[in-house]
Amino acid sequence: MTDLPEETLADAAAVLRSALAGDSAAVAGAFDAVLDRSGVVGAYDVAWCLAAAMLPDGAPSGAWTLDFPGIDQAEYDARWVARFVSAYANCDVPTAEALFTAALDDGQLPDCLLTLAGSAVATLRRRGD
Repeated sequence: MTDLPEETLADAAAVLRSALAGDSAAVAGAFDAVLDRSGVVGAYDVAWCLAAAMLPDGAPSGAWTLDFPGIDQAEYDARWVARFVSAYANCDVPTAEALFTAALDDGQLPDCLLTLAGSAVATLRRRGD
């Protein structure tokens, strides 16, 4: 992950805290606050942090193939999360940016970000973090 401002890390932590509490309205509110303050770039940076939280510490970067059985039949937001996390794991910033822009253009970004936060929390819980 590239060096991000402390504010971005704090925003990502706030999203995770809200998601851990099961408060989807607070997750949405945290992302809305980021959008109001830092725009789409800020929301992208927070999403990038959430994707980072889903990979184990010290995971090597590079050519990863992530297995998401049935992903082609999944809802838009679940497909988006799988592809966004895969882009993160592969250090593929252009793909991650394209996914983010497509979700924004399709009017799906709020649902995608909510699903990303939930997926990050589920991953952290499964790992015992």
